[in-house]
Amino acid sequence: MSVITIESPSVNAARGKDAAAPLALFYEHPQWFNPIFAELERRGVAFEKIHAPEHFYVAGEAAPGFRVLFNRMSPSADRREHGSAIFHTLAWLGQLELQGIRVLNGTTAFRYEVSKALQLSLLSSLGIPYPKSRVIHDPRHAVAAAEGLRYPVVVKPNVGGSGAGIVRFDTPQALQAATDAGTLQLGFDHMGLVQEFIPARGGHITRVETLGGKYLYAINVHLTGETFDLCPADICQTARGESLANACVIEGAKAGLKVEGYTPPAEVIEVIERIVGAAKIDVGGIEYLIDDRDGQIYYYDVNALSNFVADAQRVIGFNPFVNLADYLEAEVARAGR
Repeated sequence: MSVITIESPSVNAARGKDAAAPLALFYEHPQWFNPIFAELERRGVAFEKIHAPEHFYVAGEAAPGFRVLFNRMSPSADRREHGSAIFHTLAWLGQLELQGIRVLNGTTAFRYEVSKALQLSLLSSLGIPYPKSRVIHDPRHAVAAAEGLRYPVVVKPNVGGSGAGIVRFDTPQALQAATDAGTLQLGFDHMGLVQEFIPARGGHITRVETLGGKYLYAINVHLTGETFDLCPADICQTARGESLANACVIEGAKAGLKVEGYTPPAEVIEVIERIVGAAKIDVGGIEYLIDDRDGQIYYYDVNALSNFVADAQRVIGFNPFVNLADYLEAEVARAGR
């Protein structure tokens, strides 16, 4: 078994690396994917690790040696000064698909991953309820865009991930003050959502993880009211207050969130699978909540990047990275036929 880390085509050539492994994982976050790397290594699966921040490619070059690429690029990369790789990734995935490479979470999925506005358009096209929202490209438009929405509202960057940059405003005056002060930030692509804040019934949201377009597991994430950072790998304790082993200990401790395993109703699972099927998400998670005011379910986040919950064995009773490795091996076998 060999594991190959690829920084860029020229670096590979200079080092004489063998790029013949059939599977490649393209990733950005330095910690999130260590569990799947470890599981593949344990099985003796040959794979390449391609670190997005150091990657470049030759336009129109010959197809690479791998048969399957698993895209793990994060939309929150800009928080780690890697935002320049986001749209680079979209272009490269497009080239690979034109060359006939099987790309898991390919261009269609990644387009939804990096646009919360497009996610809501998808939900609308499927007749699936989502919070009332307005899409803006200039912070000065926020107050006018919020007209007709129920307060509180939140302003979300269009390109986000892990709750990055979301700010709540309880009154029009508070939103106007932030606009006047120039403190309203729309984020990486200068687009954002002005969206109704939904009070979550039970004080939690639900995140449903899918694999191969099918339901894998779900968790309830109990909210603190002080953070929108719901990254499942960063959650630091169970609903009973037991400490979890985190993929990102520092971020998890900051979030202070609690989590528990949960099985959604069959009709919710059916909706989730419709969403990931329409978005062509091979591995991902969908978040929803129940409006405490009227019991309406709202789906609000479509994720083509799934980190899986921290300490999954304790929270949900099994290790989803085992399932993921099974899936990757099956995709490689299928691509080799």
